[in-house]
Amino acid sequence: MTLTEAMHGADFVQLNGVVFVTEYLRVPDESTVADDVVMELRLGSTELEFTCGELDGADYVGEGTYRLKSGVLLRFLTSATIH
Repeated sequence: MTLTEAMHGADFVQLNGVVFVTEYLRVPDESTVADDVVMELRLGSTELEFTCGELDGADYVGEGTYRLKSGVLLRFLTSATIH
């Protein structure tokens, strides 16, 4: 699965083992440039944002986890629905 496929519909993002709530998520497309913010995350009063350039070139390392060029490990998570 590519990073952009994994991003689609993610409710949470795990960064180096810490789970953040997805506040804003834009799956990059052909009109997205490197400086565009594609992800905003929140954990309490901590807010993080990532640009397309920061996510570009992420390597899949297994079990739904990707390593960014910065070394950060991230994983996209969705809420479970129980019927």
